[in-house]
Amino acid sequence: MTDRSEQDVLEADAAALHKMGYAQELSRRMHGFSNFAVSFSIICILAGGITSFQVGYSTGGGLTAIIGWIVGCTFALIVGLSMAQIASAYPTAGGLYHWSSILGGRGWGWATAWFNLLGLIFVVSSVNVGVYSLFNGLILGNIFHIDTSSWGFWQQTVAVILITGVQGLLNHFGIKTTTRLIDFSGYLIFVVAILLTITMLYATPHWDFSRLVQFHNFSGDPGGDVVPHSNNIFYIFLLALLYPLYTMTGFDGSAHTSEETVNARINVPKGILNSIFWSLVFGLVMAASFVVALPDPIKNAADGANIIFNMMAGMAVPVALKNVLYIGIVLSNFLCALAGVTSTSRMVYAFSRDGGLPGHQWLKQVDHKHRSPVYAIWFTVILAIASTLYSPAFGALAAGCAMFLYISYAMPILAGLFAEGRSWTEFGPFRLGIFSKPLAAISVLGAILLVYIGTRPPNDILVSYLIGLLALITVIWFGVARTRFPGPPITKGDIAARAAEIVAEEQALKGAEN
Repeated sequence: MTDRSEQDVLEADAAALHKMGYAQELSRRMHGFSNFAVSFSIICILAGGITSFQVGYSTGGGLTAIIGWIVGCTFALIVGLSMAQIASAYPTAGGLYHWSSILGGRGWGWATAWFNLLGLIFVVSSVNVGVYSLFNGLILGNIFHIDTSSWGFWQQTVAVILITGVQGLLNHFGIKTTTRLIDFSGYLIFVVAILLTITMLYATPHWDFSRLVQFHNFSGDPGGDVVPHSNNIFYIFLLALLYPLYTMTGFDGSAHTSEETVNARINVPKGILNSIFWSLVFGLVMAASFVVALPDPIKNAADGANIIFNMMAGMAVPVALKNVLYIGIVLSNFLCALAGVTSTSRMVYAFSRDGGLPGHQWLKQVDHKHRSPVYAIWFTVILAIASTLYSPAFGALAAGCAMFLYISYAMPILAGLFAEGRSWTEFGPFRLGIFSKPLAAISVLGAILLVYIGTRPPNDILVSYLIGLLALITVIWFGVARTRFPGPPITKGDIAARAAEIVAEEQALKGAEN
């Protein structure tokens, strides 16, 4: 693309943003791969694809792990298609919240924002606790042979503060540095996933691919009590779907970085769909290598969360290769959370821009030098750290991040299902045509099913959290927010009233740059 043609695209992007009532405050530095890499990094098959593998395998063996991955990721792709169509029409940093407000009303958008925000916060916090745990086990333990078995809550807290703080600093100093790291993360995940897959297949003395279609009821004791015992095969398969669905979250990151993406109407839908598709493909091959490489497919089912790392430790391969894999997995998880901070802070910025959060006057501000929402970034960092402090509830809440996110994904899709052809008549270049409403219906029904299976034991504590959150949202909305929350500019009058403010905001940024 020539400089002139890229400038034309940038001007068109800014004009589309103006048409929705917003100024171009953030810096558009992301191109197609960078937007894809944000979502691909947050999904990170080297995070949930490894640590949640036991959920898929320790339910029904290779069959539920592999078929469950295909079915769960296909559902995520259907959700992604519905989201991509809306993102193409409304490419804003608020993403889901903004879409829900336009298609379903101010209150629907406000509720969507809280589900999405909580889900994103728990993604960042759970991955960063995972970074700490993986660093302890894989690097300090396996590489440097340091005994950290006596470390506990305070060591974890200090480590999470340091890890999340570094991610905040990287985001603070602008999208340019962060984009380069997230781009690197996209390549790193591909390389490490391929290397890990090859190593697994090389190290196993047998290639018994029949394991991929074998069913064993590992629920209860045989599977290390990862899921409760059940003789209902259909129910066991539903529980196994949590493996891919825990992993396939965060692809809304492409939407949240819309205002920093060049040619957003085209590149954002591509980013959403490509991140899901390539995670599906590479994750499937990687999961298959895990199943084939298990030394004993019956006994190993009880290894629980250590199933993959026990295998890696026992592989007959050079120590240097193992160390490279250990470092690559830890670094990928760190960059996964880095991209999560980027996505979450943009959601906080966009919601605050419309008066949705306490302290929104600060949280909506963009640093003129670095062109990043610095207060929103540090707000995200603080919330992510704070959410790890109540350890008894943390495990369930970390597992629940998928549920909260898929609820927030389904809400604008449901609103669009009813608004399409009525109040929703302007679309972007990415269209689903006659498939739009059927795919939207599948997305909504699937999200309802996910809430059901995600609140079954051992995560039944999430029922209380979900009911509590719904009650809190309802009380705050009818008690305060309904009269005080202005919401995004939706009507032509609202948008026109912001025209002068948009000009002033953009001139202030240009003046600061000069």
